[in-house]
Amino acid sequence: MLRPEKMCRVSVTGSKRAMEQTIEAVHDLDMLHVTEYDGSWDGFEPGNSLDGTNEVSDKLVTVRSLQSILAVSEEDAGPTRVVTDDAIEDQLETVRTEVNELDDRRDEVRDELRTVEDRINTMAPFVTLGIDLDLLRGYDSLSVVVGEGDSDEIEAVLADSDIETFELFTEDGVVAVFAQAEEDALQDALVGATFSRLEVPEGDGDPTAYLEELEHEKQQLESKLSTVEDELNELRLDHAGFLLAAEEKLAIEAQKGEAPLTFATTENAFIAEGWIPNERYEEFERALSSAVGDAVDIDRIEIAEYNNEGHAESHEEVEREGGNGGEPVGSSVDAPEPESERQPQETVADGGVITMGSDDPPVIQDNPSGVRPFEDLVEVVNRPKYGEFDPTVAFFLTFPAFFGFMIGDLGYGLLYLALGYGLYSKVDSDVLKSLGGVGMWAGGFTALFGVLYGEVFGLHQLGEIVWNGHPPMHKGLQPHYGDYALAWLTVSLLAGMVHLAAGWIFDFIENLSHGLWDAITESGSWLLMLFGLWAWVFSGANGAAPDFLYGSEGVFAGNPLSFGFAGVPAFNLFTIPGLGAPFSAWLVLFFAGLVLLALADPIEVVEFLNVLVNVLSYTRLAAVLLAKAGMAFVVNLLFFGAYSHDGEFHFLIGHGPEWAISEYGAEAIMFPGLIHSGIAAALVGVLILVIGHLLVLVLGVTSAGLQGVRLEYVEFFGKFFEGGGKRYNPFGYERNYTTED
Repeated sequence: MLRPEKMCRVSVTGSKRAMEQTIEAVHDLDMLHVTEYDGSWDGFEPGNSLDGTNEVSDKLVTVRSLQSILAVSEEDAGPTRVVTDDAIEDQLETVRTEVNELDDRRDEVRDELRTVEDRINTMAPFVTLGIDLDLLRGYDSLSVVVGEGDSDEIEAVLADSDIETFELFTEDGVVAVFAQAEEDALQDALVGATFSRLEVPEGDGDPTAYLEELEHEKQQLESKLSTVEDELNELRLDHAGFLLAAEEKLAIEAQKGEAPLTFATTENAFIAEGWIPNERYEEFERALSSAVGDAVDIDRIEIAEYNNEGHAESHEEVEREGGNGGEPVGSSVDAPEPESERQPQETVADGGVITMGSDDPPVIQDNPSGVRPFEDLVEVVNRPKYGEFDPTVAFFLTFPAFFGFMIGDLGYGLLYLALGYGLYSKVDSDVLKSLGGVGMWAGGFTALFGVLYGEVFGLHQLGEIVWNGHPPMHKGLQPHYGDYALAWLTVSLLAGMVHLAAGWIFDFIENLSHGLWDAITESGSWLLMLFGLWAWVFSGANGAAPDFLYGSEGVFAGNPLSFGFAGVPAFNLFTIPGLGAPFSAWLVLFFAGLVLLALADPIEVVEFLNVLVNVLSYTRLAAVLLAKAGMAFVVNLLFFGAYSHDGEFHFLIGHGPEWAISEYGAEAIMFPGLIHSGIAAALVGVLILVIGHLLVLVLGVTSAGLQGVRLEYVEFFGKFFEGGGKRYNPFGYERNYTTED
């Protein structure tokens, strides 16, 4: 679970006469992640596409174009079907002709419709003006200009110009200027006014009648367009299943036809290399040998073990196990020796060494089904490298617990659980399904903590029913249980220490591949600093640490959690001269870690306070717990009302405020509650109750969810996780619309 599946590199070598048959067999197995030949072997060149691949690609482009025109979707698929080459050849051309003709007609109608709409928009100001179109043009001694502007400003500008005779007609900002002057002179005069000229459209007579004709023409074109689209929709219903099946068949053929581009080939032979899960090698070899026989040689070149930097660290030597036990059949060029037997070529680039041929294996995350929804959250950062720890299981073990601890309510938990199940079971998107799975786990832990807190939608009735009024845990919001707030603050610090320590332990194990000393200095140093500093804090820290962390008043010594833990011993070694303060042995661990860190990388010493700051970051767990409890309390307070007694808050659910006043006095009433204040107030209260709890529900995701994810990504992942692994993408195809039977 903490490591991806072990992969092995496989070589398939054979005669070119058997290449197509081999491609078919490997494709059907859907198992080999093919690696592309890099041209580094003498006498070998990348292969060429199989005959007919270009024609297949052209047909595939045509099919996808038709799907786009018809807006074909997965819902249009219908039952799976057998699609032959002859069917594609005959039916595709017919469908293409019909679809293209209708598409061309649709484009023509759309162009005409856009033209008419533009003419309608152009005509609108002239309808407003109300002057016949033929009166706005065609004069010998007059110039006419129509536009939008300020008529008073235009008149003032013309009065100050050299134009002596003019007249304005205006209506709702549309102005027609008639002037006895040259058109250029009139235009020059209008430059100084707020005026936007409009071109007089073609046509004669009343613009309103002309506009009605255009509107009628628009309706006719819209009807034509609707008819064409209905015909296209009928074609979609008739041919969508065929197009989806044809696309799938052609995509498979194109995939097979282009496969040799990744092979190393000679005139007579080919070599294909790739990765498969090591545990499936025998299955792969047996199935391929059964399909192709002795025409190919199948070898397991290496079983890869990679370090966290992605370079070949070690591999398990394996014997050649091929079908014919030797060279490619019919080859005139000797096949290159397996990767595990070749000496790597090395080139220096940017001061580093590049090992040729050490292709990184793809990554198959090996997690139980219940954990897999969290893989997508890990991939938000990056896919794990082949040789590093997969943090998915750790994410699964901690994030739902963090989330549930912060919200801790049976009602909210059940809603999160239902919402998560809805996403997981109803949507098709893999990402949303994963979020649904995460939501179910988070909701389950929220409900579990809610039972332990005795709360449902912020009410304490669950504690009365299940725990007889004494639930094992309290959130610490009420004064009587205020010590619990300090307890959860301490628990948050301890959770941070454990979480960070796990991250550095993972890093320590990974760094062991470089040697024990590297692991001690690069990872062990941080562990020493972490435990040294916080053991010093929990020992009393010379009186600087808060009392609730240690001593008889500590929260784990019985106030409020009865674990009897009063802190760790101080182990003071000596008194610091001049300060009179004792120097604890725990600080020796801290400074020893600091020295080791400096030996590993002096630059990282500037970040030594991370062991303090990162742990303090986990106090957000307690902060969000109290914040969400406070929000739910306020919502219930406004609706039900509440009174206080002996440091506890009690909602007025079974009694009215009069009862509380008679029992404990008016000063005990915190708020009388909208439900007890008349019908109108009660209706407003119901609205506040529903919206308020929905708001808490949503903010639970945006606060508790995001804060929990941040602790995982920033604090935990940053200690050991780099990512950058390649997705396992086997050569094959998962059929959805076609069948070979």
